[in-house]
Order: sequence, then C-alpha cells, then structure tokens
Amino acid sequence: MKKVVVIGGGTGNFVVLSGLKNYPLDLSAIVSMADDGGSTGVLRDELGVLPPGDVRQCLVALSDSSRLMRNLMNYRFENGGLGGHSFGNLLLSALEKVTGSFEKAVEETGRIMNIKGKVIPVTTHQVRLKMILNSGKVLEGEGHIYTSTEIERGFSSIYLEPIPEVNKRAIDEIMNADMVVFGPGGLYTSLIPNLLVEGVAKALRETKAKKVFIVNLMNRRGQTTNFKVGDYVREIKRFTGIDVFDHILVNSGKPKKELIEMYAQEGSMVENDLISDGRIVAADLLSEQKSEMASVDMLAKHRAFIRHDSTKVATELMQIVAHL
Repeated sequence: MKKVVVIGGGTGNFVVLSGLKNYPLDLSAIVSMADDGGSTGVLRDELGVLPPGDVRQCLVALSDSSRLMRNLMNYRFENGGLGGHSFGNLLLSALEKVTGSFEKAVEETGRIMNIKGKVIPVTTHQVRLKMILNSGKVLEGEGHIYTSTEIERGFSSIYLEPIPEVNKRAIDEIMNADMVVFGPGGLYTSLIPNLLVEGVAKALRETKAKKVFIVNLMNRRGQTTNFKVGDYVREIKRFTGIDVFDHILVNSGKPKKELIEMYAQEGSMVENDLISDGRIVAADLLSEQKSEMASVDMLAKHRAFIRHDSTKVATELMQIVAHL
C-alpha cells in the first residue's frame, strides 16, 4: 500500500483527501496551524486552544461515517452565544481541554469519525502568522493576510511568531512517504505557513517521495494578482530553497463565462505558462457539483462554483501513484 501525504490547509486538503480516501492508500494529512479567522479565531482567543477549523475539514474529508455525521461536524450555529461556531470546532476544542492535548483530541475525533488515515498538525505550538509589507505595515494573523489587497505591492517577510517547534510526526510522515501532495490552497495563508515551520522544507528537499504541486484554479486579487503557474512555483521555491516538485497538476478546464464574471472582483483564472515543462500534468479538474463544504464553510457561497473536483484530482494523482 502506497503512503501518500497531503500538505496544506482546510478546503484544499478537503478536496484532495475526499478523492484519495476512495483508494487503497496509507493517507496522512499535515495541516497548517496558522488559521485564526472566524470560529477558530474566537476559540483560540477565548479558550487558548489550537486552531481546530482546518483539522476539522480534514477529519470530515477522511471520514467513513454517514453523511449525517459529517454534516453534524460541519454544522454551524447561526444564532445566540454559539453563533458562527461549527459543532466540530467545539468538539475538538472541548476534547483538547478534556485530554490536555490537541493531538489526542484529533485522534479521538478521528475514531469517532471513523477516518481512513491520519490528521497531523504541523506543530502543536500556538503560533500567529505575520507579514511585513514593503510599506512597513505589519499584517498580524492569517485572517488579516487573507483579506489584504496590498500584498501584490510586495512584502519583505512572512513568519510565524513565536518560532514553533515542528511536530516530529509530520517530519516522519514526509520522510517515509511514497508521494507528497502540496496544495491547492491559499498561497500565503494555507501553504507557505507549513514551510515556515522549521524542518518541513528540509524534509521536502530530502525525502525520496515524489512531490506533486496542485495549482490553484483562481488567483486572489491583491495577493496573487495575475499569477501564472510559474509564479506559484517560484514563490514556493523561496521557502523550500530549491524547486522540489516532480509533477505539477494544472487545470485545463474552462468554467462558464458567467462564473468567471462572478469572480471578476476577487481574481482571475490561473494561466499555465509552463506548457513545455515536462512536469506539467494538465487535465480538466473542474467540478460541476456543489461542494459538501459549500453551504457551511465558504466565505462567499459563489466561491463553491469554481472549484476542484475531488474525483478528477484523485484520478490524476493515482496515475502518478501507479508509476511509483
């Protein structure tokens, strides 16, 4: 059984894991701990717990439980003191308090959810993602970075504070993998935060695993404005030291014109400028169905309509696995 490790944040990991769990694989998800928005941010600040949101999405993706159970984990209270909180976030936070360990909370929730694989936080230390713009302005927290429109004018530094200790389980998973999948996800908010944890970039350089980068479908205006595939690869190289990818999975499908127009204010489609690069795997990866996460976890519901299809992504990844 081949060992596949998926690295990223919430929604991107959700898509990849949802497809791969249908194959006979030893699956692990390594999850960024930089999330501090929404329900997760409130729980972090008020309870002092580690961010549960991205981990919850990975657990739901890997779950073999009923749809009812998965919907329960993603259910978001609309009113009252719990307004904005998802049940799964509350469960993970409560279990962390009961067990005294976020990792134990994740393991116990995994048993409850009957997951196929492992979910591993990249660090078990409290961290905040920070970015210093070329203007000198400091963006504090993943939430502020995600909503910033100034990043396109350049930044001098992005870092985690305090400097966290890496979760050794995450390093072991990367070093023992047959294939490592990086992305898709927010470049500065879901992907690069994993590389800022000391030891992760080194492990990616040194592992014998084949490494696959899944490129985002859409750019985010103000952050990756007009980025092409090559821009993503070069930006990640700044943090890995070398270009580590053996394969680059790129969407070749075209959404309907009206959907692209809906996204016009947010960003444009990512264009492939590496057509002659032998690592490129181009395929129609677009979904035409509504995401299981769409009704509960999208910042804007229309975002659910241009997204990766988990089955198509898994099919392409399994073509790579077949040649390992």
